[in-house]
Amino acid sequence: MAKVAFLGLGVMGYPMAGHLQKAGHDVTVYNRTASKAEAWAKEHGGTHAATPREAAEGAEFVMACVGNDDDLRSVCYGDDGALAGMGQGAIFVDHTTVSAQVTEELYAAFAGKGAGFVDAPISGGQAGAENGQLSIMCGGDQAHYDAAEPVMDVYAKLCRRIGESGAGQMTKMCNQIAIAGLVQGMSEALHFAEKAGLDGRAVVEVISQGAAGSWQMANRYETMLGDKWEHGFAVDWMRKDLGICLQAADEVGASLPVTALVDQFYKDVQKMGGGRWDTSSLFKRLREAG
Repeated sequence: MAKVAFLGLGVMGYPMAGHLQKAGHDVTVYNRTASKAEAWAKEHGGTHAATPREAAEGAEFVMACVGNDDDLRSVCYGDDGALAGMGQGAIFVDHTTVSAQVTEELYAAFAGKGAGFVDAPISGGQAGAENGQLSIMCGGDQAHYDAAEPVMDVYAKLCRRIGESGAGQMTKMCNQIAIAGLVQGMSEALHFAEKAGLDGRAVVEVISQGAAGSWQMANRYETMLGDKWEHGFAVDWMRKDLGICLQAADEVGASLPVTALVDQFYKDVQKMGGGRWDTSSLFKRLREAG
């Protein structure tokens, strides 16, 4: 059992921190909105801190699951940041999906203080976080990963080190690239089925058992056909992630034409007022286009 700090109690971080406390770790949480940290401590029995630094002091592991590059920097740097509170040998584990640039920057900053940094973005959605069934893709020094893996395993279905620092974030980009194409293809298939007068549920029942089957199809077709979008991974966050993917693609010389196109389709969804809708709302875009 370890002394752990957890920074960021959104729809993912809140249950992840809860799993750590339930497993017997000594968990201190921090959240920008203090009332949420207080509510977590009341529910789970852990403690809450007023600043990231206070949460990180004395911690062997500091886990973060925040929004974007700027949010991550804000909890790491400054007099009240986690970096100021962490001691030598402590390990920072970043579950946020961020750019390769900020990962490189923070890896160097933590190394300069004698602390470890593991980039460990997650996939599996809110349900995966609540059920402790996340897929975690990691980058960083082998020794730091080996030390942090037993802690991450508490909320993981699968946890793997892909390579050196930054490899976890690059793998998460692959994940988002694949999802973008999958959801658009599924949306077009359901749209075609409706226009052709077919029963969408019957169609999915058959094609999901063949080569077209996917997690997205199994978990999203009912809500898509039912015109329900107030759940899951928000379009605003997906556009943030796809922006990271497209920037990295330019840097490494990769061609992502479908990803770039789907990113623009998500922009259309935002214009429809769907920034907080689930990413499967690409189907709603097609439905409303006629």
